[in-house]
Order: sequence, then C-alpha cells, then structure tokens
Amino acid sequence: MSELNLILLGPPGAGKGTQAERLVEDFDLPYYATGDILRAAVAEGTELGRKAKEYMDRGDLVPDEVIVGVIGERIDSPEALDGFLLDGFPRTLGQAEALEDALRPLGRRLTAVLSIEVGDEDVVRRLSGRRVNPKTGRVYHVEFDPPKVEGHDDIDGTKLVQRDDDREETIKHRLEVFHDQTEPLVEHYEAKGLLRRFDGSRSPDEVHAHIRATLATLRLEEQL
Repeated sequence: MSELNLILLGPPGAGKGTQAERLVEDFDLPYYATGDILRAAVAEGTELGRKAKEYMDRGDLVPDEVIVGVIGERIDSPEALDGFLLDGFPRTLGQAEALEDALRPLGRRLTAVLSIEVGDEDVVRRLSGRRVNPKTGRVYHVEFDPPKVEGHDDIDGTKLVQRDDDREETIKHRLEVFHDQTEPLVEHYEAKGLLRRFDGSRSPDEVHAHIRATLATLRLEEQL
C-alpha cells in the first residue's frame, strides 16, 4: 500500500485522539486534528481563532471556508506524501467533497474511513467529567482518572477547570450537530466502500487491535 490516507470518524468523546496517537506511532503518519488546529488558533488570538471561538463556544461547527484551506495545505505538504490521518475533518458532506476535490489533482485517494461508534450517554459521561490544567493542558477525569486532590493538578497543584465545550449542555448540542451534519458521512463513505466500523465502547487496546487488523487486511487485498 503506497499511501495510507485515513479519516477518523465518530462523535466527540469516541476516543479518536487515543487511537490517532497509536496509529501515528504505528505508521509514522502526520496527524491533522481539526480541533487541535483551531484551539491553537484560539489560544494565539489569530483572526481565524477569533472567528472559530464564537462557533466552538456554542458547540457549532466552524464554517467550511475557515477550515478547508488549512487542511488542503497540510495534505499537500511534503510530510504527508506517504499518507495522513485526519481527525475532525470532514464533518459534513460539503467538506467531504472539498477533500475529494483537493486529493484528485494530486492523484491521490482515501484508503479508509475508520468510524468509531459510541452511544450518546457514554459520550456525555466521558466528556463532562474531563478537567484540564489551564497552564499545561494536562487532562484528568472526575470518574475515570481523578486527581489525588480533588480539583487540583497532581504535579503543580494548579486548580483544574472544565473547558466550555466540555459542559453538559454544550456536549448535548455538539451531539445534535454531529447526528444532523456528520452522520450522513457514514452513508456517503459506506457507499464508496471506504467505511470500516469499530465499537468505541470497547477498551482502547481492543479498538486499536481491531483497527490494525483491518488495515492489515486492506494491505493484503491490495496485493491480490
């Protein structure tokens, strides 16, 4: 398989970031997470960041025109010649078409779309319990990974905060947006024969093993 061009698809809190870290290590792929790119822009106070923050604080999708150009530049860069891993893009059929338009003149195509599926209740439980050190970005969870002293970072004692987009009402709105605008991508990529489904309620190790086995099968099929 000359290239490994992958998309991670799934609701917020499905564990896409965890699987992305492992796939990057496994296959030495550049990882393009739209959320990280936008949050960095927000932190830096760029024009893009200011525009994006208005939407992110409400749990709405950032408009296509704010995102598509950034992603297009990344996949056409030297570091992405052997493949890439996209997380958080595309989120709409319009973005999916924009990605295909960007790949076509490069003579490239997607290898697979990895859909990690988790129920809404699990998503709310996972995300609303997250607490973050505002100085370092270190993440805890009130239920699954609590700090030793409630509400304070284990290392430097900084008071932990809940990100605006991790508040329950925002999460529920993000899920509504996901079901309305992003779920149609499942049908879109399934019709193209690119979709591969994974049970996100299983342990990260099990999900990772399933993804690796799936990609190994795709490589074998390409050689036949």
